[in-house]
Formats: sequence, structure tokens, C-alpha cells
Amino acid sequence: MLLPDRPPFVLRARVLTPLAAGGIADHVDGIVSVGAGGRIEWVGSFAAWRPPEGRPEPIDLRPHVVLPGMVDLHAHLPQLPNAGLGYGLDLLTWLERYIFPMERRFDTAEGAASLAPAAFRAFAAAGTTTLLAYGAVYKASMDGAFGAAEEHGIRAILGKVMMDRITYDETIDPSTILERSVRESAELIEQWHGADDGRLGYAVTPRFAISCTADLLRESAALAARTGAWWQTHVDEDPGEIAEVARLFPEAKDYVDVYDRAGGLGARTILAHAVHLNDRELARLVETDTRVAHCPASNLFLASGIMPLARFREAGLKIGLGSDVAGGPDPSIFEVMQVGAYAQASLRTMSGETRPILQPLDWLRVGTLDGASALGLDDRIGSLEARKDADLIAIDPRVTAPRRDLPYDPERVAPDEVVSRLIFRAHPDMVRGAWVRGRRLEGPAEPVE
Repeated sequence: MLLPDRPPFVLRARVLTPLAAGGIADHVDGIVSVGAGGRIEWVGSFAAWRPPEGRPEPIDLRPHVVLPGMVDLHAHLPQLPNAGLGYGLDLLTWLERYIFPMERRFDTAEGAASLAPAAFRAFAAAGTTTLLAYGAVYKASMDGAFGAAEEHGIRAILGKVMMDRITYDETIDPSTILERSVRESAELIEQWHGADDGRLGYAVTPRFAISCTADLLRESAALAARTGAWWQTHVDEDPGEIAEVARLFPEAKDYVDVYDRAGGLGARTILAHAVHLNDRELARLVETDTRVAHCPASNLFLASGIMPLARFREAGLKIGLGSDVAGGPDPSIFEVMQVGAYAQASLRTMSGETRPILQPLDWLRVGTLDGASALGLDDRIGSLEARKDADLIAIDPRVTAPRRDLPYDPERVAPDEVVSRLIFRAHPDMVRGAWVRGRRLEGPAEPVE
């Protein structure tokens, strides 16, 4: 079957999506109609479909399932080649041994242009249509990465890493590093933030408190506030990291307070990890409407810990999911859901936690609509509803069966069972199509009859 490359088009498939008003919509034989401008015009059952004059004939993808595209709130573009390496190391050792040497190679526009397209194809192949990612410290490489995202079509929010206390850029003058990093970030914001009618965006990106002085944290937060960009960094990931932050910032109450003093908290801020928040930190993040990228696969791979997700959600913390490639060994948000579900079940067993754990449809919402909400983009993406952008994926659920020659009858599979298979039997070839604003992304495997 041929998938559409550009809007307008109409897809016929099982349509499964969280809804902004709550709950889910599940149309076993459904329609998604995408208009010429790349927005969803209509979603519903095939039986209720009354196509307006001039609409194209539906492309029948059954038994494929159409879902909203996944939203990845935390990844590192230059690190993808190192995915799966460094198991058993603590965070700081892993950074020195595997990550900083890798990021040094991401130093030119040409270097970024050779890696970034493959990275974007990998994320799209995993079902991710929106990506919030770190680059490296080099401005030229970020130009190359943005150029690759512009060409590929993925919805991308990227940022040049900022580091002035320690850095792997051996060419920079230490006396000018802060001024240069802020200036280069501002220049990238001017060029790329909001490009292609908002499909591309910029996140001001101080790496984490250990690599940044208080001055850089403050200047970077002010830059984000002044330009309307996002602000992203790491917090409370690893006990060793937390202890080092306490040593470097003795005046701060805790790790979150380091960023609070810099003016970095708020609704445009995404903090990755937040595994070990104390009660004061949790309350302050909720009070300031700061958002968090939960990265359970990375947290277990690097033995950082398990976030008490149910307690944090109950407290009102806004949380989406992040692959954290290469700390997380796979770019798939479905794999992240799987590890997250196992981690929460283990935490419940070991700690006597009584709060309910997330079920498959809950995980789907966290990986789509909650991620979009964390970015302030839930009015555009995150669910398949009329007037939203057509950011969607098509998945062949048959490849998640224990054997591919087993019969598959969609009408006998409940929606939570569909998603449960996608999470707990995720397959690298299950995503067969991905679109952003109705434009098909390169990466996913071609569909089969």
C-alpha cells in the first residue's frame, strides 16, 4: 500500500487517541481526514464519515492503528551512536568516558549534517514526531542540526549546550566563554526559534549545574525569558551528582533552588530526570508550574534510581517522557513506557506504595498529550482531534504478536490490549508511517499488505 507524502489525505484504520477533555477515543474502523494545510479536519468512525465534495478517497490501512505521534522531552542528538554503551557506570564517570569524547566530534555543521539526518530518521522510525533535544557546545553544529530538522520535517526543539565551569571545547578562551555561549545561543534563537511557523523551536540549554556557574545559569534563564524560548537542563538525576551540586552551590537550599535562584523555573522550563526530588523541591516545581521529563530507561541503565511517579503526579507535577538517548539505550518512547511500567511495578512491590500504577492507556497519554502539554503545545499536537496539526503515526499491531502467523481480529482486541502489546512487545518495525502536519517523515519501515 502507498502512504501519502503530503496533505490532503484521508486514512482509514483503527484510530486510537487520548482526548484533551479526558478519556480516549477508539474507532475500530475509523477515519482521520487531513486538510491541505496539514491540520486534522475530522476524526471518527468510518460509518459516520460523510466526506465533503472533493475530498480524496480514504487510504485503507486496516488493520494498522493510527495514534498521535510520540513526544520525546529529553534526548541528546550527538550521543545516539553511543546508545547502549556504558552500562553499570555512574553518571559522572559515564559522561567523562563516553559522552564528552563523542560530543567533541559534533563540532562542525558538516559533522552535524552527517549525523543529525540519521538521528531524525531513527526517532521517526520509533514513532516520535516531536523531539526536544540537546546538541553539543558548538554553534556551527547546531546550525547543521537545525538545517537537517528543517529538511526532514520532524517537529524539533533543539539547543546548543552551554557549559562554562567545565567544557570539552578546548578552543575557547575561558575568559570569554560565558559571553560567547550566551551570544551564540541568542544568534541561534534569532535564526531558528519559531521557524516554519513554529515547527522548529529553540531551547536555551545549560547542561547541568555541575558544568555551569551561577552567572551562566542566570544569564541563560534571562535569555530564554527575553526571547520566549524554552529552558532545559538536568536536575536530581544521580546521588553523586546531587552531592557535587551541593558542594559547588553551598548557598542553595537544594538542587532545585540552584535553578530557582537563577530565575530558571516556570512553564517554559523542562527539567530532565527529577528522580530524587525532596518534598520542598517537589512543592516548588509544582508551585512554579515547571515541567519534568521522566526518563526511566536512562535512570535504570545508569543505576540512578526510580522516580516515585505516582506520588509526583498526585502532587500535581507536570510530567512527560524522555528517551534520554544515549543514557537511555533506545530512542523509542514505547520502550521507555515499558521500562517505566516495570520500574513503577517494582517500586510498588518494594516500597509498599499504595497509589495505583499507570495502565497502558495512561502511559499512552503521558507519551503523547502530557508531553505536548509540558511543552505548551497541547493546543496543536498530542491527540488526534479536529483543528490540531496532523502529527500522527501508523503502526502495524500484527508484528507485536507472539507469532506473526497468528490470526489478528481488531474487533476482538480492546484498546488497552492494543496499547499493552505496543508497550510490552514493542518491535523496531512496528511503526510504518509518521507524519508532521501531514508531511510524511523518512524513517519508518514501509507498510506491508
